[in-house]
Amino acid sequence: MDILLIAGLWLDGSAWDDVVPELTALGHSPVPLTLPGQGDGAASATLDDQVAAVVAAVDAAPGKPYVVGHSAATSLAWLAADRRPERIAGVALIGGFPAPDGRAYAPFFPVVDGVMPFPGWAPFEGPDAADLDGPTRERLASAALPVPGAVAQGVVRLTDERRHEVPVTLVCPEFTPAQAREWLAAGESPELTAARRLSYVDLDSGHWPMTTRPRELARILAEAAGAAEEDRAAC
Repeated sequence: MDILLIAGLWLDGSAWDDVVPELTALGHSPVPLTLPGQGDGAASATLDDQVAAVVAAVDAAPGKPYVVGHSAATSLAWLAADRRPERIAGVALIGGFPAPDGRAYAPFFPVVDGVMPFPGWAPFEGPDAADLDGPTRERLASAALPVPGAVAQGVVRLTDERRHEVPVTLVCPEFTPAQAREWLAAGESPELTAARRLSYVDLDSGHWPMTTRPRELARILAEAAGAAEEDRAAC
């Protein structure tokens, strides 16, 4: 199965370099995506451009691909479910929760000169970055790509209620499944609260498991993709 890999803010497709061979060894065809404005030099890119790129990758895949979103890009994976609910096998959301309709995509940090630069490690101290050593932090920071302001501040638009029938696996790295369930029960993720096929998987890591736990993450994604494929076939 094709597994589309969408990294979060400031990352391009190379963020998955350590996961790709592991997924390949498990019999899948991983497809890391480099989004408009995050790796292709298009500083004027918009959220709509990124959504279009993800949907184009879905449409180009043979069969029904599995869509993986990390961090803020969980919203992009969920937008793929909204735009192509019958065309994908399922989605995995790593360390994040999709924004609801009408909410800005990722307005988390200041936009400076039209882009949202990587803010340094201070905002991520604690469970997010606890498993990143000094050299890894330096490498990630030096490779970080400023996110176009029109992406970060773009408004998420969800229109197809069939997205709630798409199988979803929430991968819980810096938080636990128990915490995630509590947050959903408190109404903090209305999209996942409405998801009818939601499962949780624990992963003992920080916020960037593709860097610190690539083999374990690949195994989780392969198993989730297989389960989603069986779920769809049973319907």
